[in-house]
Parts: sequence; structure tokens; C-alpha cells
Amino acid sequence: MHISYSNLHIFKELAMNKVMITLASIGILLTSGSALSDPAPMYKPGETASPAMAAPAMTGPIDRAKILTAPGVFGAFSTYMIRPDYYKLSAAERKGAAAEVMAVVDKHKEKVIVDAYLTRGYEAKSDYFLRVHAYDAAAAQAFLVDFRATRFGMYSDVTEALVGITKALNYISKGKSPDLNKGLSGATYTGDAPRFAFMIPVKKSADWWNLPEEERLRNMEIHTVPTLAYLVNVKRKLYHSTGLDDTDFITYFETNDLAAFNNLLLSLAMVPENKYHVRWGNPTVMGTIQPFADVVNKLSMGH
Repeated sequence: MHISYSNLHIFKELAMNKVMITLASIGILLTSGSALSDPAPMYKPGETASPAMAAPAMTGPIDRAKILTAPGVFGAFSTYMIRPDYYKLSAAERKGAAAEVMAVVDKHKEKVIVDAYLTRGYEAKSDYFLRVHAYDAAAAQAFLVDFRATRFGMYSDVTEALVGITKALNYISKGKSPDLNKGLSGATYTGDAPRFAFMIPVKKSADWWNLPEEERLRNMEIHTVPTLAYLVNVKRKLYHSTGLDDTDFITYFETNDLAAFNNLLLSLAMVPENKYHVRWGNPTVMGTIQPFADVVNKLSMGH
């Protein structure tokens, strides 16, 4: 077929235009945030992640001190009972199972921190419990899924699971109750390093939530006054669960003085605010604070 010079010139121009259009399209994709090029959005530790926000970029293990004091952090508590047939495995298999768990902990160390507590001997319905913290709830879930996929996790039955988030003080804040807030912030734990941890879920009645805010504040002030004396030997952390779970709060304590802890709980039982509880404990979980590896190895291999 004969192609004239003028037609050939037109074909070249069309081909060049297609190339330019393709290059322009690629440029638009690169600058408009395509899935191939857009970096993950970041948020500061303590901010609550929206569905469009990714977990903060990490270059190493999460800063434990920061995540344990920041608001907006997701917390997951789960208690486990090891099935008797786990101990039918050989010692070598159980040793390998324990090693699998620690590999999972290491795998997720840039997105979660995990604490383990030995409850065997203290609790009838659990041998250990885990406390998982993450800035992104999906990261905590990913860890727990991987943990249950280990042989140790497969032989562990979940007996309780609770979730919550950390928040700034609702009632005893600088603005609402400055004197008590000063007492809370000024107290320092001075006891021996805590050896025991307690997890106690709490649920309030509808009557509590329908009280005027001022009345709830007065109740919480009365609640707080007797607790101030125990801040030197009992550590406390609160997680909010309303809407996330079937309870309203998860209260977490650490102490080395069990008598002081018992007296603290007695003082809380005697305040008017206690009348609005429809759940307090059930379960109350007590465990010893130990390194994760020690808990897994003791349950797998014994002392």
C-alpha cells in the first residue's frame, strides 16, 4: 500500500500524541495519590485513628512509656485456659511451641506491646491473661490472630475477652475538680516493684448515665477521696469500653501490697457511686507480673 508523505507525517503526529497522553496520565496518577505511590498517612501517638488513618510509622519497638500514658490507645484483655492435651505433646514440641509465641511477639513489636500474666493457681477459669496495647485496634487484632495460630495458642481456650480505649480524665480534671486533680497528679507510687496485677471489668446502670453531669461529678469526687491514700502502693489504669464491649470500663491495677489493695477495694465498695454498678468483676482476674517468655515457658515446661 502506498502511503504519501503527508499521511506519514499525520501518523507520526498521532503516535507522538499518544505517548504524550500516556506520560501525562502517569504523572497525574503519581501526583494524585495512587495506591502505588501514596505513603501511609501518619498520626501522633495518642490520637485516635480514623478509618482513613494508618498506624504511625515505626522503626523499632513501640515506646512503652509513651503508649502506656497516651489517650486514644486501644487495649485488649484476654484470659486463657490451656487444654490438658497440650501436656501430651513431647517436651521438645512444647519447647518449640513456646518459641513460636516469642517469634510472633517479635514480629509485631513495632505495632503492639504485649504483657503476659500467670494466673494458674489463683484463678479457676484461666491459666494466664494477656494485655495488648496498640495505637490501631487492627494491629492488636493482627497480633492476637497470629498468636492463636501458634501451637501454644491453639491449645489455649479463651475464657474472657474485653476491649477498651484510654481517655483523658472525664471527671477529676483540672477544670472540673482542680483540688482532687492536684492530689491525683501529685501522688507517686513508692512501694516495691509490683508483682501482682488485677483486671476488674465494671458496668454502670442506666440510672448512672441518666444522672445530671454535676451529680455524676460529685459521686466521682466522693469515689476519689478515699483512693488517694493508696496511690503510693497501688497503680491503677482505666480503659473505657462503652459501645466497644458489653461493659463500660476495664480497671487494671498493679501492686506488691495485697492488703493495701484489699483495703482500696473495700473503700470503693462503700461509696454511694457503687450503688450504680450492675457488674463489678465477674471475673476479677489476678495474675503475677512476669516477662512474656517466662509465662509461656513455665506453662509449657514448668519451672
